[in-house]
Amino acid sequence: MDLTSTTLLSAAREVASLAARAAPTAEAGRRLDPDVVKAFVAAGFPRHFVPAGCGGSEGTFLELNRAVSAVGEGCTATAWCASLAAHVSRMAAHLPAEGCREIWADGPDALLVASLTPLGKAERVPGGYRLSGTYPFVSAIDHADWALLAGMVATDGEPEPRIFAVPQTAWRTADTWRNVGMAATGSNTVTVEDVTVPAARTVSRDALFTGRAVDSKALCHTVPMQATTMMFATPALGAAKGALASWLGYVTPKIRAAVGQAKPALAGMPTFNRTSYDVALARSATEIDAAELLLERCATTADRGPGITTEQTMRIWRDCAMATDILVGVVNRLFRNIGTTGQSSDNPVQRFWRDANSVAGHQGLQVESAATAYSHQVIQL
Repeated sequence: MDLTSTTLLSAAREVASLAARAAPTAEAGRRLDPDVVKAFVAAGFPRHFVPAGCGGSEGTFLELNRAVSAVGEGCTATAWCASLAAHVSRMAAHLPAEGCREIWADGPDALLVASLTPLGKAERVPGGYRLSGTYPFVSAIDHADWALLAGMVATDGEPEPRIFAVPQTAWRTADTWRNVGMAATGSNTVTVEDVTVPAARTVSRDALFTGRAVDSKALCHTVPMQATTMMFATPALGAAKGALASWLGYVTPKIRAAVGQAKPALAGMPTFNRTSYDVALARSATEIDAAELLLERCATTADRGPGITTEQTMRIWRDCAMATDILVGVVNRLFRNIGTTGQSSDNPVQRFWRDANSVAGHQGLQVESAATAYSHQVIQL
């Protein structure tokens, strides 16, 4: 499938179709189908935020949001990995120019993954650092070319957390991913031991989190990390849309058949009630629209680049967490309303339901944390 000549959004719809067909097998195997990975790479997700000097697009958050959501309508796990592929490339663009040139020496479509929790330890050596550590939950690691891994560096004062870019040849992977939701992400455990990382392939975690790229001035590389929480929330938007479409496909024939065969109710027996479906549809469609509007505003704000304020950053975090909470409510309602026969493992609604709830468990989408951060900006003591 040649997707390189199409826009990201139109290509994303093709990826969604392919990913939906592969989803049951990918979920059973606990990793994405290689052809699906090739498709979202060809569609342009990894290159979306890559520096122009390295052949990338330096694209917008709004365009990416819409494309990730489109993929998520077919498969939430694929949308998650495609979203991270774009956003981790954006993170790597914070490295010195020499490091960027090394990562994208073969072109802008290298697939990068990341673990930003500083679980590793690094020591300074001539020309760079020596890194060791074990990192769980690294999505799409089986398909990755490079990984950004965080480690603590001993200094004369407080230890400093840094981000290190390491190639696929530098790590080993343990098959540890057994989650009931987002199973196809293949979020396995990565270990590196005494890996030497040149200084050009490392950046302080503080610089990354505050949006201070070493050599790039592109708007998309000047955004604080907390203003990019859409990377986690937009797959849930796609999941809710996919769940609603699957729910409609299942209940519509039931409604038509029931209306055509309506009979007087027997005393004490439950009867078909179309209103329950009408309300589920109206509420779910409206809440999906509301969540999408919130996430679109988040993306539009992030696209301002360095002009974004701290309060706006916290509002993005708040909105992403709240939008995800709304979307989980949607898939929960649809799963409950579809009835016992619709909850079969053959029906995609149950997969979207499990995946959306799994996405909502990410630490970056916790309503309580986001609410506290936002409140502290608005109500300053």
